[in-house]
Amino acid sequence: MTKPDQFTQAVRAWVDISAQRSMRGWSHHAKASGLSMPQFSILMQMYYRGTCGLSEISERFEITSAAASQHVDNLVQAGLIERTEDPHDRRAKNIRLSAKGKSMIEKGIGERYRWIDQLAEGLSEKERERTAEALVVLTEAARKLDQS
Repeated sequence: MTKPDQFTQAVRAWVDISAQRSMRGWSHHAKASGLSMPQFSILMQMYYRGTCGLSEISERFEITSAAASQHVDNLVQAGLIERTEDPHDRRAKNIRLSAKGKSMIEKGIGERYRWIDQLAEGLSEKERERTAEALVVLTEAARKLDQS
């Protein structure tokens, strides 16, 4: 493997620290909410992907149906998700976030990104502009990778 160039090293360092800071915010919020990370992850999936079935949770998180069912039961009891009958298959249940669950996730998103606001406060206006321009370029390049 060749030695990474300056660009690659800089991006790797940024990815590492941003992932660490972001996950720290999630972890603190999940623990403060009394949830395990798997439970919190299930709520996140439903926030971003919408209503789903138990089998989707099982597949997405590579857990057994029994484990998925147990997580869902706990989240239903906590009032964070709701089960409804699937209109296409009465034997199946759809699972979706409750208003309480959505509010919790939105608060968690704020916690996840709070450190970025703190970071920005320490940069000059010019540094923020230059950084924003560079991140737009990287974001667009990453999206192109996803399309190929």
